[in-house]
Amino acid sequence: MKMYGKYVFSAMCIAALGLSAGAFIKANAAPAIESVAAGQPVDLTYAAEKALPAVVHIKYVQNSKVQTVEVEEDPFSDFFGPFGFFGNPDRGNGGTQKRRVQTPKKEATGSGVIISPDGYIVTNNHVVNGADELTVTLNDNREFSARIIGTDPNTDLALIKVNGKNLPTLPIGDSDNLKVGEWVLAVGNPYNLSSTVTAGIVSAKARSMGGEGTNGPQISSFIQTDAAINPGNSGGALVNVKGELVGINAMLYSQTGSYSGYGFAIPTTIMNKVVDDLKQYGTVQRAVLGIKGGDVLNYINAQKEDNKTVDLGTNEGVYVAEVVEGSSASAAGIVKGDVIVEADGKKITKMAELQELLSKKRPGEQVTLTYFHNKAKKSKTVTLKNAQGNTKVIKTADLDVLGASFRPITEQQKKEYDLGFGLEVTKVGKGAIKDGGIGQGFIMQYANDMPLKSISDLQELVKSVSTSKDPVLIIKGVWPTGKRDYKVVKVSE
Repeated sequence: MKMYGKYVFSAMCIAALGLSAGAFIKANAAPAIESVAAGQPVDLTYAAEKALPAVVHIKYVQNSKVQTVEVEEDPFSDFFGPFGFFGNPDRGNGGTQKRRVQTPKKEATGSGVIISPDGYIVTNNHVVNGADELTVTLNDNREFSARIIGTDPNTDLALIKVNGKNLPTLPIGDSDNLKVGEWVLAVGNPYNLSSTVTAGIVSAKARSMGGEGTNGPQISSFIQTDAAINPGNSGGALVNVKGELVGINAMLYSQTGSYSGYGFAIPTTIMNKVVDDLKQYGTVQRAVLGIKGGDVLNYINAQKEDNKTVDLGTNEGVYVAEVVEGSSASAAGIVKGDVIVEADGKKITKMAELQELLSKKRPGEQVTLTYFHNKAKKSKTVTLKNAQGNTKVIKTADLDVLGASFRPITEQQKKEYDLGFGLEVTKVGKGAIKDGGIGQGFIMQYANDMPLKSISDLQELVKSVSTSKDPVLIIKGVWPTGKRDYKVVKVSE
């Protein structure tokens, strides 16, 4: 993995938080902008005027919460006190204690882009993730409370909504048409400074950050720009000279944590698909090819370091290091050592380009792949599948799919079973809980090794697992008799 700098920060104020559509909206196209003769200055005032009203300030609030945590005891605390040593054998033995602590209230700020007059706003997942309150402020100082429609951590995108009418919007452009060297604006609210515009050029496209394949982001194909992006710009707009949205600003490359190099934006070609899926399904319908690998050049260079000579028939493309059994790639006849060089007629020179193309597709759709096998060029059209190996629409499941009712265990149950937390199954009907062999009275403590301290913990886990490759919960707990047990519960719609 290459080192990109001392810090790769999300462009939001991370220190403060501890912590980012065109597919369903037809925006009015911006008036045509005449091309500028080579060597002549570019007027960016039109683009700024179009963008500023549609870029919003987002305030994030996570309220203070009371949590039960386990802490190590000081073995000498109360050693000589009236309740230490002889008086209280449960203390002073170097074990742990359960304590209730209150987490501090957290606040942070970010940016967003209005994409529809009725209040749909695109931003980054990290801007809104875990928020109890979201307040959106427009350029004209109007304030709205926002709700989250859906989030996608894999692309760091989120869709939120405010109740408004005739709100200013930003026309959505095609990021595929961007050219390296083209002028762009970054519009957002860095350092809580509202309505800030910076200018730069497109420095690179389909830029991968932090590794490839399983070592980096699942979707890693950014627009790189030298327009200044700082903490608070997250979720803001990257705009071309026509005043069109071409990217959502997401992170910066920095040695210091503030701007000193390059910013990275999520292309609108990816955003359009993600936003449309979040609105329609509540989760992204992600097509999976079923390969692991990386850029051919990286593979060749790695082989050279081992004093090995490699001739794959090309120095560009995606080297296939592994093919998942039963996947779309396997059905196409692709095997380890092949090199993918085209997809749907588009030249593929690196993994990030293939990721970006696949991110626009849904399970059930087809892709035509051209690849080298033993230096011979082949072409196959395959049907893409989802992470679960089929072409069905995946929707996030709610607690209803479990077919049961739950409640946090009482203080008496904690003492009786010597438990610090858990959820009691109070009623069982038709559904996944019954099918998994769990009955009334069972106390669930862990699911997939995650502690179940509240019903919201279970709900979030069910949502996450329902769209994963293996939609199952391994639940560990205690029966009313005191017997400890575990059960496997399949989570599906």
